[in-house]
Parts: sequence; structure tokens; C-alpha cells
Amino acid sequence: MKFEGTYVAMVTPFTEDREIDEEGFRSNINYLIEKGVNGLVGAGTTGESATVTHEEHQKIIDILVDEVDGRVETVAGTGSNATSEALSLTKYAYDAGADSALLITPYYNKPQPQGLIEHYGSIAEAVDIPIIAYNVPSRTGINMDVNTIVELAKIDGIDAVKEASGSVDKASDIYKALSHEGLEDDFNILSGEDSLTLPLMAVGATGVISASANIDARRMVLMVDSVLNDDYARAMELHYEMVELIRALFIESNPVPVKTAMNLMGLPSGPLRQPLAEMRPENLEVLKKALKDSELI
Repeated sequence: MKFEGTYVAMVTPFTEDREIDEEGFRSNINYLIEKGVNGLVGAGTTGESATVTHEEHQKIIDILVDEVDGRVETVAGTGSNATSEALSLTKYAYDAGADSALLITPYYNKPQPQGLIEHYGSIAEAVDIPIIAYNVPSRTGINMDVNTIVELAKIDGIDAVKEASGSVDKASDIYKALSHEGLEDDFNILSGEDSLTLPLMAVGATGVISASANIDARRMVLMVDSVLNDDYARAMELHYEMVELIRALFIESNPVPVKTAMNLMGLPSGPLRQPLAEMRPENLEVLKKALKDSELI
């Protein structure tokens, strides 16, 4: 499967008693589709997947697939640090009708490269759904190396990596290694760092899975599309229009600022689940200023 364009790592809106706000989630789906996004990710890190139950995780996937109804691509977050659990969630996403699955590298237990290959490979063999591997060492404690990613690219059904190591050099090395193997057209690199989307796309990435696009999907879509259309001058303008906002949206742990911003904008978001807490007052002021400067509030 070709992964290209802007995918939004959606928040999970909660009611005041911290239950899933189904009506609000459906409203956000339609809001983002109207902004021109290419795909929507449910039950990922931005969706507070670490604090939802298995039943809630499945409910999020069901709502996403149902409300999108084929209008854009649907990506279900199905990763876990236990291969059996990730396999179960991925099977559920397939049965629910999701277009693809996003699987974070197993966290805490820090598998070796061969363990990662076997983890992803066994799931790809068992479930006929396109898989995006998600490399985010700041959260998992493990950084997939270039050789491991290339080996994953050789496995049928593993079609992309969400690269969030924060290194343009790393993305460049991945693309070079894929090209050496003749895999660059069959395996996509997606930016997992919103502020690095432009430079990562300049060295071979084909799009982004973006948390900040919950807030400013219009400009993120325009920037990504500009790169895909080789209009780097326009893409650079949009990058600099967004960069301060993006920084403010990651001033504390994601999705704390993103959900706070959505509440300020009047979009369904609601409270956070513990152990996440409300923003520090001084950081909240930085966020408010960035939203005002971006004319979003």
C-alpha cells in the first residue's frame, strides 16, 4: 500500500467523566476530512492508547471506520510490547475494516533487532493488512536501526515506517539503503516529527502522521501537498508559518498541549486521563499565544 500525504494522529475526546465522547470523536473526524487530510489514525499515542481499555481501544477503531466510511484512509493503532497482544489488536482492526495498522516498536522490554523483525514479521504473516512500523525511541527506549528497517521493508505486508527518531540523517540513511535494495517505491517513510516533516520529505519521506494537524490540518495538508508537487518555496513558507505553533504543541508531553488547544478552539477534546495532568500555567500562555498568532483562537 502506498502511504502518501497527511495523516492525522487523532486525539480521543473524553466526556467530563472521562468516558469516550463518541459524538465528539465523530465530529472531529468530519472536521478533519473537510480540511483535506489523506488519512486518520485512531487509538495511537495521541489518542491516549496507553490509558484506554481493550474494549475502548476496539470501540475507537469501530467508530473511526464507521464514520470515515471510505472517504479517507483509516489507520488503527494496534501496537503493544507483547506480540500476542499486538497480533490480537491487529486482527481486530482487520476484521473491523481498517485500511492499515500502525504498530509501535515494543516498549520497555527493548527487543533486539532480530526480535523486532520476528515481532513485525509474525503479525504481517498472520494478518492481511498493510502495516506501518512506528519508531519512536523517546517513548519506547529502543531505536530501530537502518538495517532493521530495511529488513522489515522486505517482508510482505510491512509497507512503511513512521520515523520519529528526530534525525534527518537517519531518514536519509533509510532512504539510501532502501534505494540500494530497490525498495524505495514499495516502502514509504512517514515523518513522525511534525517540525521535521519538510526536511524529512526533502530526503525521501512521502508524508506525515501528525499530531499538530488536529489543530492546523489546513496548513499541514498544504505544506505536504506542496512538497509532493515539488513546490518547495511554498512548502517552506508554510513550514515557517507553523513552526512556532508546532513547538508550542509539544512544549509538554503529547497529547497534553494538543488536547488543551482543541478545548481552547471549541473542538471536542475534554479532559486528559491520568497520569497526564493539566499544563503548567506558563506553558499554557505560550500555547495560547501561538494559537492567537496562528489565528486559530
